[in-house]
Amino acid sequence: MLIASVSDFRKDIKAYLDKVAKNFETLIINRGKDSGIVIMSLEEYNSLMATNYELSSRKNEQRLDSSIDKLKNKTTLTKELIEG
Repeated sequence: MLIASVSDFRKDIKAYLDKVAKNFETLIINRGKDSGIVIMSLEEYNSLMATNYELSSRKNEQRLDSSIDKLKNKTTLTKELIEG
């Protein structure tokens, strides 16, 4: 995570945006007491939105938790693909 003041960001906006885009960094621009702006790549934003959607219903969340538990406990089911 990168942190910059508004004036530092303004001075070197291209370099900051390049770091965010190329290194999947999150940039926080400090705007004073308890105030700030977060900048992240579009790919990172889309990933967060997809995760938020997947966890938006209790049923989806339970399915995901169950799948994670199966992977951790090595109790997954493996099937061969049938070629046709």
